[in-house]
Amino acid sequence: MARLPFLGRLTSRDYAALVVGGLLVFLETILTFVIAFLPKSVIQWFYDRSRSLFHFIVGPPIPKSDEQRLADRIRRAEDFQRLCEIFGYDHEEHVVLTKDGYLLGLHRLPAKKGERRDRFGTSTGKPVVYLHHGLLMNSEVWVCLTHPERSLAFTLVELGFDVWLGNNRGNKYSKKSIHHNPNSAKFWDYSIDDFAWHDIPDSISYILSVTKEPSLSYVGFSQGTAQAFAALSIHPPLNEKINVFIALAPAMSPAGLAASVVDSLMKASPTLLFLIFGRKSIMSSVPAWQSLLYPPVFSAAITASLRWLFSWRSANIAPLQKLAAFPHLYSYASVKSVVHWFQIMRNAKFQMYDDDVQRVLLVRRAPRPSGVTAYAPARFPTRNIVSPIVLLYGDQDSLVDIDVMLHELPKHSVKVRRLRGYEHLDVIWGQNIHHDVIPHVVDALREYCVKPERLASDAKMTNGLSVDYDDYTGSTTPADTISGYDSR
Repeated sequence: MARLPFLGRLTSRDYAALVVGGLLVFLETILTFVIAFLPKSVIQWFYDRSRSLFHFIVGPPIPKSDEQRLADRIRRAEDFQRLCEIFGYDHEEHVVLTKDGYLLGLHRLPAKKGERRDRFGTSTGKPVVYLHHGLLMNSEVWVCLTHPERSLAFTLVELGFDVWLGNNRGNKYSKKSIHHNPNSAKFWDYSIDDFAWHDIPDSISYILSVTKEPSLSYVGFSQGTAQAFAALSIHPPLNEKINVFIALAPAMSPAGLAASVVDSLMKASPTLLFLIFGRKSIMSSVPAWQSLLYPPVFSAAITASLRWLFSWRSANIAPLQKLAAFPHLYSYASVKSVVHWFQIMRNAKFQMYDDDVQRVLLVRRAPRPSGVTAYAPARFPTRNIVSPIVLLYGDQDSLVDIDVMLHELPKHSVKVRRLRGYEHLDVIWGQNIHHDVIPHVVDALREYCVKPERLASDAKMTNGLSVDYDDYTGSTTPADTISGYDSR
């Protein structure tokens, strides 16, 4: 296919995709702006129309089961606190000031269900575990399960852990800085480098200062694992503070996307994302679309998008789990952090953010006879990690190449567990994670955590719901019912 002279690495098909993608994003921006000023009655009208269309296609609603009612309540929970209240857990909120001025929200589950605790913000005397979410997510992804035994966070609480859940700068719980307004481009000028240099080590230092523990156990999902790989590799003292690093659906150097047009376009020039989405947050219109669409329609749109972009069929995630969790899937992230991922994919290296983009383009256009390049972005030295590492990956996960990953990690301290038939999101939301995933996490924690004799022998999980929450009527969407539900 002929190549065009401007940005010569792009084909005519890439240019067409860029133009169409730019137009779609432009239209989305206009619609999002319009939606922001629509009266509630108009939003409700669009919501009702999508609901009517859905039931016209799939049939009339049927009476709610208890499971459907629970999924509905999880879907409508407005924040982390409400999600915990559904299952009767108390939580604490903490704020970490990073060295570069960002304020990060931390959530804490210090006590078992029904366990009285009089003093907040102090040591519990329990082993500490820290959970960190993935790209475009926040801490809610760990507690929006339709049964507490499938929630890793709730299970660890019942075993006797002091559970902390982190949040990246810019997301729902960390959208503040002492230096920059979130409406400015400077606020969003961060990448994985900043998570590694500041967010992870500063959060861990704060947690250990509160709990008075010598070290904690780290459990990350997706980008939450990449941030730990990066942070541990560039902060040698941090390895002494993390007694084990458990990586769920680990991400380091993904091969690319299943959507070939998007994949080739972004790999050709990752910074094109800045032209399409700007230099602030990416896909910030998702909450607006969520307010317009009937939940099953929104769920179907997310499922279709995941299949197109990553070839994930999401067959291991129950329909009710999708309806409950997908509204909690998205949170704000910088365009720059996504550009960083495409730089990593393009170069097939787990590297730091490449600021010298123009220089790279010029150098690579002129091949050198010796094969030696004049410029190479700095890599994260992941082979220097000392903390024990446990990898749990799905063999159907298109973002994980376990052989490439193992080549970049120290051989003496890594254990690997293959999850057959699992895709990426299955590892935290799959129907059988309480059998296939959580036991492996618990075994690793018992092996490496500080004084494991403090833990219970098993976790007695119940699906009992908080009575105080039964009358909660808040909603993230205009209506209170979802697919298969009778609105009566």
